[in-house]
Amino acid sequence: MKILQDLLELQSVDTRLQAVRARLASFPKRSADAEKYITAAKAELDAAKAAQVAVVRDRKKYELDVEQWKERVRKYKDQTSQVKTNEAFKALQHEVDNGEKEIADAEDRLLEQMVAGEQYERQIKESEKVVKAAEDVAKVERAKIDGEKKAAEHELAQLNTERERAVTEIPESMMDHYDRIMKKHDNLALAEIREEKCSACGMRMRPQVIQAIRRSTTDEMFHCETCTRILYYTEPTAAAAVANAQPAPPAPNSTSTHREN
Repeated sequence: MKILQDLLELQSVDTRLQAVRARLASFPKRSADAEKYITAAKAELDAAKAAQVAVVRDRKKYELDVEQWKERVRKYKDQTSQVKTNEAFKALQHEVDNGEKEIADAEDRLLEQMVAGEQYERQIKESEKVVKAAEDVAKVERAKIDGEKKAAEHELAQLNTERERAVTEIPESMMDHYDRIMKKHDNLALAEIREEKCSACGMRMRPQVIQAIRRSTTDEMFHCETCTRILYYTEPTAAAAVANAQPAPPAPNSTSTHREN
């Protein structure tokens, strides 16, 4: 039946068109995923740089604290040689002791900041390597995506041309019918009968329907009573028919034994 063959060819084109469009729709997400790793790596690098800036700022503050307390201690020590009472000497000595404690605390904090600064410097270098690696991977992935996209776009143009040619062979009323079924059933308007069932929905066909489809020489369309798809039947090849007609080999009997007299 020519009309049925034309519809099958059209459905083949539409199936390939659907696959190509799905590939094209996946490219933006793949591109975004490639950029996502660069963004994450750069965020870690920026965080390390910001932490290092904070460490340098705090280190300068603690360096200033050390110098200020050292200057105060020097003044207190100079004043101890000028006081005349024991009480005044003790008071200045207390200030000296307190100042030296503040110096020690500030130097400890300064040392901590210096250690942290070295750690952040190492982290920045590692993060820069990660960013570079992510950019290299993304560059390769972008080139791959661009190549696949161009190939898909070329295939899409070819399939659209092929579809236009296929559509010209089908009456407009039948095209409207085909399109309605396509939209209703996820771009699958025709279904093959396999093992006396609709291959799309699994509905078992009545024997008289199968017989009518097999012997039909007109342009009459047969539809699945459940999913309404257009049905078609492909006669099995001789080799397939012989294979299906042969009985299955018996299963081996694992419990049998053989004895010799």
